[in-house]
Amino acid sequence: MAYEAKPLSGIAEIRRFFRTNETPIYFCSATAFNLLGIDRWVRRFTFINYYDSFDGRHPDVFVPKERSPRTFASIEEICNYLMGHKEVMDYVGGRGANGKVCFLMFDEETEQLAKEGGLEVAFPPAELRHRLDSKIETTRLGDEAGVPSVPNTIGTGTTYTELLALADAAGLGDDLVVQTPYGDSGQTTFFIASEDAWKQHRKKIQGQPIKVMKRIEPRELAIEAVITRHGTLVGPLMAELTGFPELTPYDGGWCGNDVSPNSLTVAQRRLARERTIAMGEALRKEGYRGYFELDFLLDAATGELWLGELNPRVTGASSITNVNAVAYGDMPLFLFHLLEFMDVDYEIDVRELNERWGEQQNLDEWTQFILKQTEDSVELITEAPASGIWRKGENDRIWFARQETDWHTVSDEEEAFYLRIAAAGQYRYPGADLGILVTRGRFMSPEHELLERARSWISGIKGQFESVPLPRDQAPIRESEPFGFKML
Repeated sequence: MAYEAKPLSGIAEIRRFFRTNETPIYFCSATAFNLLGIDRWVRRFTFINYYDSFDGRHPDVFVPKERSPRTFASIEEICNYLMGHKEVMDYVGGRGANGKVCFLMFDEETEQLAKEGGLEVAFPPAELRHRLDSKIETTRLGDEAGVPSVPNTIGTGTTYTELLALADAAGLGDDLVVQTPYGDSGQTTFFIASEDAWKQHRKKIQGQPIKVMKRIEPRELAIEAVITRHGTLVGPLMAELTGFPELTPYDGGWCGNDVSPNSLTVAQRRLARERTIAMGEALRKEGYRGYFELDFLLDAATGELWLGELNPRVTGASSITNVNAVAYGDMPLFLFHLLEFMDVDYEIDVRELNERWGEQQNLDEWTQFILKQTEDSVELITEAPASGIWRKGENDRIWFARQETDWHTVSDEEEAFYLRIAAAGQYRYPGADLGILVTRGRFMSPEHELLERARSWISGIKGQFESVPLPRDQAPIRESEPFGFKML
């Protein structure tokens, strides 16, 4: 007589399920950064990457040996290259059938390549994700869910006069923020308060639907969540590092995250969590399930909380979200995403988990920054800092302390985990991603200014690079930044 398997009941049984997991699970992306450490929780979890940040020392990272020099226009192209690579498919085939694969970004071609390789994509369809990724679609969904955006209007504008007419009709004034539907790391958000500013950006705006917003003094916030069959689970609310010229050449560009129990009020955290749950339910009605991230904008002048953007995927903030599972005493948020695609029934009390995770004492203090090339030069890198644990001592001197594959062993604010992106033999150019640093404590003041300890880590890491300038006419075709879409 056959017995029906009982649903997994509670966190303990779910953790045991993943510790004994037999299904091969892959995360395919440029690097392993977003989900580093998940392999500690999930048996048979492997990263398939293009960049080898660990020089072959990470036991759960697979990088094909044959990688001919080439340029990529997007994360999707990197994933398609990897899914179509013979070494990758041979590796996947040798680890058993019925594997699952997650991507940072993917398209219909990625889905087809994964299917041909015998893998099931553990995310909603690319077409749905692409539609929901639009800033204009996000605004519509938020309005329907009762999650308001900064006062705005949607329309088109081919001239500065038309833009002003659009803004005037909505009572937005003439100091404006304009966004096109799809954008990365602040590169398609434009601040326009004059005709000269319009002329500077018009080629990137004209011919597209645009969202025109009233200019506020924002404090950028981020929060991640998972839509499960039992409800929407919400992670910690964190502050975002944006537009710091020491880290990024892009005005308004995202360049890190900072989470602390003291950075926001109880009321602000509660409201953000409530609105995230409301957006989760709106996304569920659209057919979406699993992991997503929301940006909120806190108006420094009024204290009002506005919806910013939606990212229907894991993001660069996922690293901080999932490390806070240690403080919760539960498990990383991403594991609840995997459960939705693991062909297993389970039971959890979403309300109880959200209440516990929302308590101030359950927040740990972590911070990270993404270091881009900010100088207006093109150089060939001859030496780059290694991935692992670095330590800072007297006079802010930093040194390599030990090899490590993620940040879980960072002991205090004088230690940090560095993930190398740009290595010797590669090029640095304006906007290129150089590396990522994660540590305990905070990098920003309550006024959203960089603390001196952040500046010392930035200068310390930059000081580890050595490179040779190249004439402009010898510069290579620019590769896309693998982490441009606030994704890393």
